[in-house]
Amino acid sequence: MAAWAAVIIMLVAFAVGTIAFCFDYPVVVWIAAGFEVVGLIVGQVLKRMGYGVGGSRYASKVHE
Repeated sequence: MAAWAAVIIMLVAFAVGTIAFCFDYPVVVWIAAGFEVVGLIVGQVLKRMGYGVGGSRYASKVHE
């Protein structure tokens, strides 16, 4: 779950930053770059809380 949360945040930030770059909104591009860092931090925090692979709150799915 930690990886999914981080990837989704960073993917949205990248998309918004790319669109803002095309329309020449440098402030929005830098805000999106900031959210890329936020995505990394969220991923690390969730991993340390046990939501990463192998963590105490990680629920593995069994494929039958």
